[in-house]
Amino acid sequence: MGHDRIMKTKFASYAADPELSRGRLHDEGKGAVRGPRNAFQRDRDRIIHSMAFRRLRYKTQVFIAPESDHFRVRLTHSLEVAQIGRTIARVLRLNEDLTEALCLAHDLGHPPFGHIGENVLKQALKEAGGFDHNAHSLRILTHLESPYPRWSGLNLTWEMQEGLAKHNGPIRHPNWALSAVDDAFPLELTSWPSLEAQVAALSDDIAYDNHDLDDGLRAGLIDLEEVVAQPLIAPTWQAVKTRYPDLTGKKLIAELIREQIGRMVNDSLDETRRRIALFKPKHLTDIRQMPQAMVGFSEEMTKNERLFKKFMYQKLYHHPRLLPIAERASYVISELVALYKDNPRLLPDDWQENWPDNEIDRQRHIVDYVAGMTDHYALKRYHQDIGAFDLV
Repeated sequence: MGHDRIMKTKFASYAADPELSRGRLHDEGKGAVRGPRNAFQRDRDRIIHSMAFRRLRYKTQVFIAPESDHFRVRLTHSLEVAQIGRTIARVLRLNEDLTEALCLAHDLGHPPFGHIGENVLKQALKEAGGFDHNAHSLRILTHLESPYPRWSGLNLTWEMQEGLAKHNGPIRHPNWALSAVDDAFPLELTSWPSLEAQVAALSDDIAYDNHDLDDGLRAGLIDLEEVVAQPLIAPTWQAVKTRYPDLTGKKLIAELIREQIGRMVNDSLDETRRRIALFKPKHLTDIRQMPQAMVGFSEEMTKNERLFKKFMYQKLYHHPRLLPIAERASYVISELVALYKDNPRLLPDDWQENWPDNEIDRQRHIVDYVAGMTDHYALKRYHQDIGAFDLV
């Protein structure tokens, strides 16, 4: 009892509290609890044990089906986001378990080949409501990932579903997939999410800004001199060079990335404390009704981070060496969707057994199947069902 009291009083009054959770869509009863875990810890563990999470091992982060074991994939990216998120949540006295669960789950809806695959699937569903990887994450967790005997989905808490739905802020025009989740378990989409969800979103930005940069430099696709001229990076570079004037090569880059992550984390902590002191929230309900996000970067960091994103799109994500591979990956996904539309009997048996009755649901069913593929499995199915194809 004393231990529980200590654990509870360490949180801020506006932090998410598992004891005050709005619960789960399906009542599981006391007999379903396995082990001494609170509701948010169980959410996190359900994510970790899910097939969708395991598939992130072979899903694109920056490089499609990378040959090097040292480049990041969606799985390692998600783990790095969770590490940053836990750190920020701990300092702000928020709920680390909910933050970690949201960080680990935030990219589950990405199709094979990342944003390249997403663009193809958007086009494939243009007459059936479109495709969005954020909404698809929730579709996976509430419908497609279905290991339990009495309901579909992982039956995550309301706070977990709300945080995934709104981690980038309030939503006024949800697409069909998110609307279906909201209809079943209303998530108050037009309000701000918990601070834990806001921390998860910011941690994602910090992680992919820095780790994509690290991978881009490692691959030799980005020029270091251009990088260190960026307003976001220049002060960090100067500090590292001053501290280690003789450091070169990989160790110098590693120190730059570490230092930059630390600077962005510290900036977000200072700015979030400033906003909390200004708006004075007392409870989680106050957070949801705020006129703006409570978690964020300072004005200068925000401006420089946006400039850096533009730089990365120009110099890395749209690099001439990557574009031919991207075009081939796009072709693979579009051909697979077309193949299963014309030949649904090529779908696995369990997907054929659940073949929908109407055309719109059939289109979504095919996209659900293709979106769940890893990079490797998409290429394997293309080879098996269509023909030989070299991606790189």
